[in-house]
Amino acid sequence: MNQATGVIFCLAYILGLISTAVPWGRYAILALGIAVAIALPKLLRNFTKNSVKVTKKRRSRQKENALEEPLDPREELSLLEMLPRAKWVWAVAGLLAFLASIYFAVRSPQPAIDDISKLIPAGGNTQEVAVTVRGRVVSTPRLTRSGRSQFWLETDLVSEINGGEGGAVVNRPVSGKLYVTVPLLQATGLYADNTIAVVGSLYKPQPPSNPGAFDFQAYLAREGAFVGLKGRQIDWTREKAIADVNRVNSQTAAFLEPSGMQPSKIQAMRQRLVRSQLSQLNVPEGPLISAIALGKQAVDLPYNIRDYFVQAGLAHAIAASGTQVSMVLALVLALTRRFSKQLQFSFGVGALFLLVALTGFEASVCRAALMGFGTLFALVLNRQVKPLGLLLIAATILLLVNPLWIWDLGFQLSFLATLGLIVTTPPLMAKLDWMPPAIASIVVVPIAASVWVLPLLLYIFSVVSPYSILVNIIAAPLLWILSIGGMVSALAGLIFPPAGSVLAQLLDYPAKGLIAIAQYFSQLPGNSVAVGQVSVFQLIALYSLICWVWIGRSSATDSVTDVTDRRSKEEKRRKPEAVRGKNQEKGKGKKGKSRVIDLPSFSSAWILPLALVAGISIIVLPAWQVQSSLFQVTLLATSGDPVLVIQDRGKVALINSGDENTVRFTVLPFLQKQGVNSVNFAIATHGHLGLSSGWGKLLERLPIKTFYDNNAPKQIHRGNNQEFMTAVQSRQGVYFPLETNSTVDLGSTRLQLVNAEIPVVEFLVGNRTWLLVGEMTPEAQKKLAATGTLKPAQVLWWSGKTLTAEFLGAVGPQVAIASADEIDPETAAQLRQSKTQIFWTGRDGALQWTPAGGFKTTLESEENQTSFL
Repeated sequence: MNQATGVIFCLAYILGLISTAVPWGRYAILALGIAVAIALPKLLRNFTKNSVKVTKKRRSRQKENALEEPLDPREELSLLEMLPRAKWVWAVAGLLAFLASIYFAVRSPQPAIDDISKLIPAGGNTQEVAVTVRGRVVSTPRLTRSGRSQFWLETDLVSEINGGEGGAVVNRPVSGKLYVTVPLLQATGLYADNTIAVVGSLYKPQPPSNPGAFDFQAYLAREGAFVGLKGRQIDWTREKAIADVNRVNSQTAAFLEPSGMQPSKIQAMRQRLVRSQLSQLNVPEGPLISAIALGKQAVDLPYNIRDYFVQAGLAHAIAASGTQVSMVLALVLALTRRFSKQLQFSFGVGALFLLVALTGFEASVCRAALMGFGTLFALVLNRQVKPLGLLLIAATILLLVNPLWIWDLGFQLSFLATLGLIVTTPPLMAKLDWMPPAIASIVVVPIAASVWVLPLLLYIFSVVSPYSILVNIIAAPLLWILSIGGMVSALAGLIFPPAGSVLAQLLDYPAKGLIAIAQYFSQLPGNSVAVGQVSVFQLIALYSLICWVWIGRSSATDSVTDVTDRRSKEEKRRKPEAVRGKNQEKGKGKKGKSRVIDLPSFSSAWILPLALVAGISIIVLPAWQVQSSLFQVTLLATSGDPVLVIQDRGKVALINSGDENTVRFTVLPFLQKQGVNSVNFAIATHGHLGLSSGWGKLLERLPIKTFYDNNAPKQIHRGNNQEFMTAVQSRQGVYFPLETNSTVDLGSTRLQLVNAEIPVVEFLVGNRTWLLVGEMTPEAQKKLAATGTLKPAQVLWWSGKTLTAEFLGAVGPQVAIASADEIDPETAAQLRQSKTQIFWTGRDGALQWTPAGGFKTTLESEENQTSFL
């Protein structure tokens, strides 16, 4: 099997895994393989014949007997001519892609018969299953945003089941992986491979309730888990006396088995490195240096620092990647340069295995380690390394080991960035040959990597950071200092911890400088631009443009090189014939020059500008068309303050914000997916500052042009109106108090504050009236209904609490929406009796309403799917 066939088989395997994105993808890829096997070989043979004819015809005009000379190697090895002509190759490639899709399905995690997720009854209250789960910890505990500790647990036994049909059960054998969170102090001293018992409540993850929200259920499924455990405490004592934790061994062996509350050798080594770097440094400088050297899995970096780096486009700096691998490999080869190649290979492989273990077997590090192993292997064999082929082999090997990595974002970004560095860096460096190579590489590397990962980032996050390339160029010197210094201090700390602490202390100011750069750029106006939801077709079009630029410019450059070489050879042949006359020589020279000018070099100069214009158009034009014609009302599923977003043909009105977590995990992701970069109108309808504490967080990311605040006395003083007013005005916004009975025009929507204390707010959306009502006692509802201030409304929006018959009679809604997990049964019965359609966010998720489509739910429910109101 030649190289071209091997490349085709590797690409077919990867394409087969990608085809799993659609249900019928495996059959489509098999049909494609059969069609290619039938048609492509004949097309390739015809292309080769035509190519040879053109080459011979061109040479016949250059010199007599030129046909007898061998073809130029470039002419023999064009891309299409290298492809195999055998039908069996393409048929096998199609079959291999089909088998890859089946292999992916086989390796996809599925709950076993005795999986712990089976303990939760279907459709039951998942928070009432109280259990004690025993098993083995399979990951290092991590700190969550909520301040709890999280780890993965491989379960063995479960007992003390409350609420089950069979009553309490003791030591029931189970299997499966469990997502566990416990209070932070409970996980202190916990390490991977420890055997523990956790007391808590099982719950099944739900699909995202809001558009654009994180899909926690899909995340657990990719990790092989189908249930979570909200733990209260870890039982360290009783677990030491349980003999049947290990069901495979005998009872005596299990009883004598040590409890294992000690770290493994790798974990102890990692702790030794991190502690040596943190002993003389403060937070966050110390954790940042450890994260840069060993990846964020080695240390808990504060989340605010992570957010700064992500928003500034420096997320790769705190993730384990090929940088660490290349530095370690370069250091090992430098220290062992006087040894034999076999010893260099052995030391290099050992260092790669150690680094992969220390960083936690992340996909990006595994990719770099495999490529490093290939480089070492080529060094021993005195073979030249082909980076593209090495990258393809590394991808194939990793996907054979774990095919699920094909949909892992870290895996995808790592390979795309490396591909960009391989194919884009050389031509860019050639353009900047007038600069010193070290400075040119600082400029070129961020550009080369960013171009190839940008379409995927747009597809996943719908956001682009305009400053990312500039930030990476500015931060590159500090990153190199911290990377090299962090690796050196880690190595010194492994040998002699005090030496590692001293070396790490020298990196304090560079770490502070890098944090300051990330913080400054993350807080600049326009640090992130939302482009809206990018479709798969847009993603394919963007990568097609990138490949066109890569292949098109390379082909043009090769063509110029080929003709220049042929012209040089022709001039050498003419030297003995110079006596034929000056005029004849001039004529031939003009002919050669004319052919150089007529090459595709002129058109290649337009490839990049055309690609840039086309790429921007692919993203901007569909987003502009959607924004300019969309009228949509979205009621987000929130646990506290009800939140409403009105999109009116490019203008956005936001009613309430919720708390900071609601803004971070619900409001901002939704607005980003919708391509919203500013809020035209923001209205705080509630008088509780504690419920609306998310406005400041929202203002950090998006400007608010006009803010209307409920002027009622604030009942929870967690903020200051004057401070927030100043913040709005500092971003060129306008702040207005919202008085009772005042009316606000929000484009084609009108808002009126009927009562500021409760509150009661009336919306006129088109020709339909919406009524937002806060929590009221039954007596207050009857009193409000008796005043006659309530007008009939087609849509009633309330908290899900009890509503009196008098209140419902005064409003007379056709649709009732509750922002709650549960709805009052008596109120629901009254609404059904009056034939009112009922939605609530706990069951239906977020609701979206359009004039043409009515109401649509985010989550599927049996009772309500659409409403024609």
